[in-house]
Amino acid sequence: MTTDDAPASVISAKGLSLTFETRDSPVVALSDIDLDIHRGEFVSLIGPSGCGKTTLLRVIADLERPTGGTITVNGVTPEAARQARAYGYVFQAAALYPWRNIARNVALPLEIMGLARAERDKRVADNLALVDLDGFERKFPWQLSGGMQQRASIARALAVEPDLLLMDEPFGALDEIVRDHLNEQLLQLWAKTNKTVVFVTHSIPEAVFLSTRIVVMSPRPGRIHDVIVSDLPRDRTLDIRETPEFLRIAHRVREGLRAGHSYDDEPEARGLRRLAADPS
Repeated sequence: MTTDDAPASVISAKGLSLTFETRDSPVVALSDIDLDIHRGEFVSLIGPSGCGKTTLLRVIADLERPTGGTITVNGVTPEAARQARAYGYVFQAAALYPWRNIARNVALPLEIMGLARAERDKRVADNLALVDLDGFERKFPWQLSGGMQQRASIARALAVEPDLLLMDEPFGALDEIVRDHLNEQLLQLWAKTNKTVVFVTHSIPEAVFLSTRIVVMSPRPGRIHDVIVSDLPRDRTLDIRETPEFLRIAHRVREGLRAGHSYDDEPEARGLRRLAADPS
């Protein structure tokens, strides 16, 4: 493949690191991250709690500033990308204002942008239809299920018409049946919009089902242990989870998580070994 034929990088991180300064001692959250995410990909970040998945997503969104290395979003700094509204962000909780109905929640960023009423109404209607919430415009968040609230949150993120969708465990608090249904809907949405998606999850089946690539991260300091390419067809249903191809990829992700979380690498394990070697 020639350079001209190579897919465009929406996100490019080189030697990225982030250290939080605390009263006790510095905490290294990310260490030497090299990652390129190309246009139209669906990339999941998976790893144990505290491995830096959400921190990496927040760096992409300019909600955290790296302390080392470089990162670009659409060829510019994360700050410039944020100011250009290049991405939509979906949080773990739907974060809808209870005193605003669903239409007005989705319209909020458009109001902040200063869009005309007619354009706001069009975008709200189009994106609620995209997530199958047309007809619920006048409902309030407390009148909707958790899954419907998250779909409204996705509609709000899409309403600013971003190239990039950042999703931080958006279905983690939902029951398995609802989560499966939303996974299918998200894939359909991705197929319709061709957005670039970066998705944080703890779930191996979810990561394999949704992704074109799965980034396996190791415990803090967060590093990339493996990047797994999925060769599953883009047109997937939940039945694919029973196929040998799906199970093969899930097994590799599971093995990557185990290898990246080797007990021998933990500080506590190293301390116990030293104590066993020299009890004095």
